[in-house]
Amino acid sequence: MTTDAGAGTNVDEAARAAQERGTTPSLLARLTRATAALDGPLAVVDLDRFDANADELLARAGGVPVRVASKSVRVRPLVARAVERGFQGVMAYSVREALWLVDEGFRDVLVGYPSVDRGALAALARHETGRREVTLMVDDAAHLELVRQALAEAGAGDAPPVRVCLDVDASLRVGLGLVTVHLGTRRSPLHDARDVASLAARVASTPGLALRGLMFYEAQVAGMPDSSVAVRAVKRLSVRELGERRGEVVAAVRDVVGHDVELVNSGGTGSLETSSADDVVTEVTAGSGLYVPGLFDEYRAFRPRPAAFFGLDVVRVPAPGWATAFGGGYVASGPASRTRLPRVATPGWSLTGREGAGEVQTPLRRSRGAAGAPDLAVGDRVWFRHGKAGEAMERFDRVHLVRGDEVVDVVPTYRGEGRSFG
Repeated sequence: MTTDAGAGTNVDEAARAAQERGTTPSLLARLTRATAALDGPLAVVDLDRFDANADELLARAGGVPVRVASKSVRVRPLVARAVERGFQGVMAYSVREALWLVDEGFRDVLVGYPSVDRGALAALARHETGRREVTLMVDDAAHLELVRQALAEAGAGDAPPVRVCLDVDASLRVGLGLVTVHLGTRRSPLHDARDVASLAARVASTPGLALRGLMFYEAQVAGMPDSSVAVRAVKRLSVRELGERRGEVVAAVRDVVGHDVELVNSGGTGSLETSSADDVVTEVTAGSGLYVPGLFDEYRAFRPRPAAFFGLDVVRVPAPGWATAFGGGYVASGPASRTRLPRVATPGWSLTGREGAGEVQTPLRRSRGAAGAPDLAVGDRVWFRHGKAGEAMERFDRVHLVRGDEVVDVVPTYRGEGRSFG
């Protein structure tokens, strides 16, 4: 007898769960009709849902400017679409990417992570428009030295100064007796106001550099699903603690440099409301909420409205209740667990516990108790959602943009434009 560890539900429960996640049979039927003449694997984005998600993110920010996180989109025309709907500026994940976006017409590009790419820093030093429009992220004096060296080698003279933003650790630290518990990512060595002010002073005293602002990304709030009472309690405590410390940091930096910083960035898709409510925050960032990937299914902050999918075609049916699709091994980054696997959006079918998402082919089985789910036949299309947002686009060179029952445009991903930034 063949056994498998894959979990499943009955058809009604699967349909109800899909409805709650915003993935309805009618939506999947539309996607299938729109792409019926196209071969899989293929990526699609529903434009009506993308636009509705963009509008909702802006509304959740309560009038505070929202910067679009490019890493969560990785499709230049869709980054531009978010800006056209009201997002202000881009958060890039690479200096080379930021310069490319500037060359393509984007303005106000904040690099969300420090860089030690000497070639990219040298290119920025020589790029007059880039120096006006790109803001680098730093959290260590070593980053400043790399930029200083790039400027010296470029001999830029009177060119605009390179603007920098200090990445402040926004994790929660709770003292329990002699032990301090760290909740959140260890993102930056800068945590206390004194440490941030010290590096701000270094920036202010370094020729060719200008301090533009501060960033606080509270991953333990923005990046965690509201899946339990404990998580929700940590989020509340984190929001309260960071609200106090963020104000102290901003004030300490103001005292050191003699003026208010222009930019105080915070938040993500999962924390727009709490971040934008802080008076010292000048902008928030969001990107994943445009696509709404699988990891957002358990968030309570917003209504799930998945907009990005990928479709695989069934290439064989090895036994009743089983099917094999071509492609599909698009596993999300993070801890190796089932949460990082793609979600099967087609009701009544699931990944197998033994094989998961395959390198070249993905086995599927009818979910346990889902005897009424329609059979899959050779040539049928199965729809999936990626665990995270923009990472799936690294597996495709183009995206089919769907409205209603039609593909209204086909646009390149970063990969399709020959761009790979890590």
